[in-house]
Amino acid sequence: MSQCPFANFQNLIDPDTYAEGMPYDELRKIRESGPVHWMDDPTRDVPYWLVTGRDEIDFISKNPQLFSSEAKSVLADEYSEEELATIQRHMTINMDPPRHLKNRAIVRSVFTPRAIDSYEERFREHARNIIDRVASRGECEFVEEVAAELPLLAILELCGIPSEDRHDFFHWTNAMMFNDDPEMAVDKEAAEMASFHVIEYAMKLAAQHEENPKDDIIGALLKGTQGEEGFNQDEFVWFFLMLIAAGNESTRTVTSHGMRLLMENPDQLQYLVDHPDKIADACEEMLRYNTAFILMRRTVMEDIELGGHQLKKGDKLIMHYHTVNHDESIFGDDAMKFDVTRAQRMPNLYKEHRSFGIGQHFCLGSHLARLELRIMMEEIIPRLRNPKFAGPVRYTRGSLVNGIKHMPITFDPEVKSEAA
Repeated sequence: MSQCPFANFQNLIDPDTYAEGMPYDELRKIRESGPVHWMDDPTRDVPYWLVTGRDEIDFISKNPQLFSSEAKSVLADEYSEEELATIQRHMTINMDPPRHLKNRAIVRSVFTPRAIDSYEERFREHARNIIDRVASRGECEFVEEVAAELPLLAILELCGIPSEDRHDFFHWTNAMMFNDDPEMAVDKEAAEMASFHVIEYAMKLAAQHEENPKDDIIGALLKGTQGEEGFNQDEFVWFFLMLIAAGNESTRTVTSHGMRLLMENPDQLQYLVDHPDKIADACEEMLRYNTAFILMRRTVMEDIELGGHQLKKGDKLIMHYHTVNHDESIFGDDAMKFDVTRAQRMPNLYKEHRSFGIGQHFCLGSHLARLELRIMMEEIIPRLRNPKFAGPVRYTRGSLVNGIKHMPITFDPEVKSEAA
């Protein structure tokens, strides 16, 4: 194998690499030098293939028999055999066919666009209430008070969970998803305890369904629908854990970055104020520019050539979605520029980026995420006028989710008329 040509760069699966935001320029240099690179990882002592080419990522994603999610999990960390046994057995995201196909069929039958769209009115009501709570103050901590609220409320609404439990889930998912950040989770034990709380809650939901079946999403996941057999209790508990963690944090992250990008580009924000009908298009650019999940792992299952390199069976492989989404050969010479009008001149933008992955593990929650993001932006943009940063943007320390943990902002206080 060739030596890593980027020894002077930070390790791209080291959480510290993203602690100050996305290293756009370094990623551009790597991307421009080729689609596949052999990288060292001194923190784990396990080198890996870094894949930044879209064609290569698409090929990997569509050939699970060659590039396994199950052999070592989709996360970049290293696990003991005991940990892997648990992860492999239960988490849908870490499954290969045929087990993965069964789980995916159950979820797909429940999270259809039609089913999700039926919640739009309720989601919009939640979004308006979220903005109502901060609009007259002229300031807020955007991440926790705005961006985090609708994704949590939406997931709880879908699962029939009381909204007053959302603060527990907010802290639990922070600890699970950002366990590499000492401000979000004290240590790995705290993350494990948070996971236990969510699992315990899921078991309670399953027991409640057993006693009093309801015609909701939880009921559909457990009993099945459209000819699909539902999850057993163990399968449901582990799916619920993934749904709560990934479904919440991903949309919260894109909403936070979307607001950051609009404030950094006030002319584009003003364009959307003047043209609210273009907000949906702008949301697709937000998804492209700062995708929530940075990377995913696969394990090479047989010797194979990829991107001009010879990969060996057992090699660790990392797909870097964020870099693909800035590829000039796909998105044009201005690919590294945030542009809310990109979808208007590139109508297939939603198909071109890889913010939701592709292939067998394409995100089944993509429609839900797009709906939540659009609704929030349609409520935020007309009402939080002239927003400005009121302090530094603080990013989460982690290589899985490209999150923002603190973003205080100010804006023109909303004054309601006496007639209102």
